[in-house]
Amino acid sequence: MKKLLLSAATLAFAATGALAQDIVRLGTEGAYPPYNYIDESNALVGFEIDLGNALCERAGLTCEWVQNDWDSIIPNLVGGNYDAIMAGMNATPERAEVIMFSDPYKLPDPSAYMALAGTDPSVMEEGVIAAQSNTMQSGMVADTSATLIEFPTADETIAAVRNGTADAVLADRDFLMTYVTESGGELEFLATVPSPGAGVSIGLRQSDTELQATFNAALDEMKADGTLNAMLVEWFGDEVPQFE
Repeated sequence: MKKLLLSAATLAFAATGALAQDIVRLGTEGAYPPYNYIDESNALVGFEIDLGNALCERAGLTCEWVQNDWDSIIPNLVGGNYDAIMAGMNATPERAEVIMFSDPYKLPDPSAYMALAGTDPSVMEEGVIAAQSNTMQSGMVADTSATLIEFPTADETIAAVRNGTADAVLADRDFLMTYVTESGGELEFLATVPSPGAGVSIGLRQSDTELQATFNAALDEMKADGTLNAMLVEWFGDEVPQFE
C-alpha cells in the first residue's frame, strides 16, 4: 500500500486532474438504445451522445468517447480509463459509495417487465426473469420470489426471452420500448414498476469535484433554455418526463 502522504497528494491532484487534461474522456457502453448505441454505419449515437457533445461544447471542453462493457464501467472510471460515465446510469446510494454523480439529466425512468405476447403475468413472481448484471433491475428481481438469470449485455436479456431461456426481462422501460415497438406484436409489457435512484446522471470519480461543477453548470443552462427537454422529447417521445 502507498504511504498515506503520497495517497493524499495523489487525491489532491486528482481533484482537478480531469479538467487539467487536454481531453475529457466520456465512457459509455454503446449497447443501450436509445441512450447510446452503434448505428448501421458503425457510429456511436444516441441521446447521451448528443447530450454529452452539447455539454462539452457549452463548457468549452474537448471531449472524446470511450466504449466500455457495462460490467466494468465503474471500475474503469475509478481506475482512470476515462473521466466520466454517460451510460444510462441511475444515481443510487450504492453506486454513490464508490463514485459521485452530476445532477440528473433524465428524471427517474420506471422499470418494466417485457415478455413474449400472451405470457402469463404470474411469471413476474414465479418464473425466470432476465436482467443485465450489475443493474438496479437485477437487484429488484433478486428481491422477489422469481428466479434471476443475469447477462453481461442488455441484448442478451432480450435474446433470452425470445429463445425461451427466460420468461421475461426486467429493464428500463425506455430501453425496452424500442423492442416492443419494433417487434410487430411479438413482445409486450407485462407491468411497469418504479425504479430506485435519483435519475440518470453523469458518473464521476469522487475526487473530480471541479468537473462535476462544470457539467452541472452546463446542465443548468440546458434545463433553463429548454434544450435538454427538447432533446429528451426527440429521443424518448412526448410522454417522457421533462424538467420544469
